Amino acid sequence: MIFRCALRMQKIFKVFSAVFLANLFWASCAFASSAKDWQMGFQDAATAVMRDITSFHNLLLIIIILITVFVLAILVYIMWRFSAARNPVPSTTTHHTALEMIWTVVPVIILVVIVVPSFKLLYFSDVVPKADMTIKATGYQWYWSYEYPDHGNISFDANAVDLRDPEMSAEDKKKWRTKFGEDYKRLLDTDNNVVVPVNTTVRVQITAGDVLHAWAVPAFGIKTDAVPGRLNETWFKAEKVGTYYGQCSELCGARHGFMPIRVDVVTKADFESWVKRQTARNNLPMKKQFVTFMNKTNFVTKGEDAK
Repeated sequence: MIFRCALRMQKIFKVFSAVFLANLFWASCAFASSAKDWQMGFQDAATAVMRDITSFHNLLLIIIILITVFVLAILVYIMWRFSAARNPVPSTTTHHTALEMIWTVVPVIILVVIVVPSFKLLYFSDVVPKADMTIKATGYQWYWSYEYPDHGNISFDANAVDLRDPEMSAEDKKKWRTKFGEDYKRLLDTDNNVVVPVNTTVRVQITAGDVLHAWAVPAFGIKTDAVPGRLNETWFKAEKVGTYYGQCSELCGARHGFMPIRVDVVTKADFESWVKRQTARNNLPMKKQFVTFMNKTNFVTKGEDAK
């Protein structure tokens, strides 16, 4: 009986939360793949897990507001009704059976309303379903390294692109500005991006090579610690093509704020093309890879080529 009542109250709270938040935040809520100035609320959900997290958050927000308003009303009423001016002779009542039953049963019902969706969400997000592909993310001070074991062992490092870096040459700044254009996001864009196909279940294995890190992408509802010597797992299934940003969310040293995560969700055809390009690059002879790397950095004097 209590469980059925809890489910009904949960549905009612979901309706009220949707209406309340739509009216409260419509002027200031800026849903996008990255945070916006003066944004309130979460980023727009790109996965089913994040949608459930947002729904659960809205449910809790309504419950908290109702409890707060109710308690405030009771306090105000008590201060008015039982003030010294209205009650020169205080009451000697010490027990009230019905009242004590109510303030015991009602909190239990509220907790059941919270526990049911909480456990469902915890199980849904924690248990990794059968994956279509796997990505391994390794955190280092201060960049991420990625591997695609299901696609010919594609691997690359992803470093932050900071156009304010005084050590970056004017030529490199021009190159990155041309690539990113007006969409450049400082401390979020990377030189190499994680690329995944849309509507594909992706298992992400997360570890670290030095200190604690955390792989977090808010639009996916993911925040998983990267622990040296330990392999943690999470998953996501992006439902919309687009670019999604995250950052390392575990204090990991001086440049902790310079460990961005950029995930490009593309069509399956575009993903296959990307895999072919990455595989071709990885199959280059080591000497040619080294020469290509040297020519793209500041280690070679301008106008010269590595031999």
